[in-house]
Amino acid sequence: MAERSAAVLAAPLVDLLPPVDFCCAYGSSLLPNNHDHTSMVDYILGVADPVQWHSENLERNRKHYSKWMAHLGPEMITRVADGVGAGVHFNPFVEWRDKMIKYGVVRMHDLAMDVLTWDRFYLSGRLQKPVRVLIDNWEIRKVNVINLKSATSASLLLLPPEFTEEDLYSKICGLSYMGDLRMLFAEDKNKVKKIVQGSFNLFQSMYRPLLREYASDGLLKMSSLGQQQSFKQECGSSATNYLVSMLPATIQRQIGGKCRVDETGIITPQIIVSSKEEAANCVRKALRRIVMVSSVRQAVSGVLAAGGVNAARYLGKKISKAWTSRTS
Repeated sequence: MAERSAAVLAAPLVDLLPPVDFCCAYGSSLLPNNHDHTSMVDYILGVADPVQWHSENLERNRKHYSKWMAHLGPEMITRVADGVGAGVHFNPFVEWRDKMIKYGVVRMHDLAMDVLTWDRFYLSGRLQKPVRVLIDNWEIRKVNVINLKSATSASLLLLPPEFTEEDLYSKICGLSYMGDLRMLFAEDKNKVKKIVQGSFNLFQSMYRPLLREYASDGLLKMSSLGQQQSFKQECGSSATNYLVSMLPATIQRQIGGKCRVDETGIITPQIIVSSKEEAANCVRKALRRIVMVSSVRQAVSGVLAAGGVNAARYLGKKISKAWTSRTS
């Protein structure tokens, strides 16, 4: 990472924004193979009460908001994020020191629930990839362990019997883009490849402990392939149904099956699939459905939140990068 980017990340956010409970930075600007020093640094901010937080931030940083959103006030800002979008309000093109940043504000409860259940599969997908955590939160750290295991299980269902470590991370990275309409015209076609190759060591540190667990359970066989591992996975019905059982309830409900009520009253889906191919098709359809809805909702919310000029500016940059990737 360039020193200037590192300096921006290390600088305390309290200099700019009201206090937050969780903060991470992400995006192509943080990748070692990124050569576009004009790209924005992206942040996700988790807060207990978005209405209160936006109220304080409007007093400090009214110019961060589009004029009409600032006029509508903190309650309407939060309503648009929750009712129209995927629960996140973004302020793009914020100038901070010598860098341009974009930050998204989300309610902590909603962040934890998406990470745990994939009900919107928006921020959960982001936290399946390497991020730079600047303000940690034990609850988010805890549920994200489950999120990573769910992502691994879903990816194994979608992969063939033999694959490489890079294949696995590419599949994990691509889960949150399945069904995302932006990938058709407003995203770099090589986005997944660039993220994985630019953050390969970080993917390894995130997922290798889980892969060793899967290997010890007899689901995977690992062997060295240069700097990475190659894998053979068990594809029988027992292994397949175990992987399905590791998926979030939101995905299991869309796959279908019976539900079990335990002694505490918690309803747990029980899914039995006949083959790995059936499971893969069901997971693929479920993820595409969820991601498509969330991406459309967040796009509409983003236009409303950013205002026409900023929305056009942001979309223009995205389309330009997408066009460059397709013509190079």
